[in-house]
Amino acid sequence: MNDTQTHILVCCSFRTSGAPQGLCHKKGSGDLLGYLENQLSDRGLDQVQVSSTGCLKVCDRGPAMVVYPANIWYGGVATEEDVDAILDAMEAGGIAEAYILK
Repeated sequence: MNDTQTHILVCCSFRTSGAPQGLCHKKGSGDLLGYLENQLSDRGLDQVQVSSTGCLKVCDRGPAMVVYPANIWYGGVATEEDVDAILDAMEAGGIAEAYILK
């Protein structure tokens, strides 16, 4: 196991029954999960772990991602370009302000 320093949670809208429902899933967060994992590998960000989650309860602002341990909540992450902007900011040591959930 690698030395994980950052963990990104991607809302995939799973409910307790295991069925994906909700806005994040319907807007393709599952597809973005795969893209995110590939980008982390391509960028050499080996200390970043990605996990899908159940509903994060921000459906009206999804698809949503949370970056820990910084506790940064991102919303409206609907395209590969959105993921790239967030990863670019992470690599630069910053935050992708345009996606911050307030």
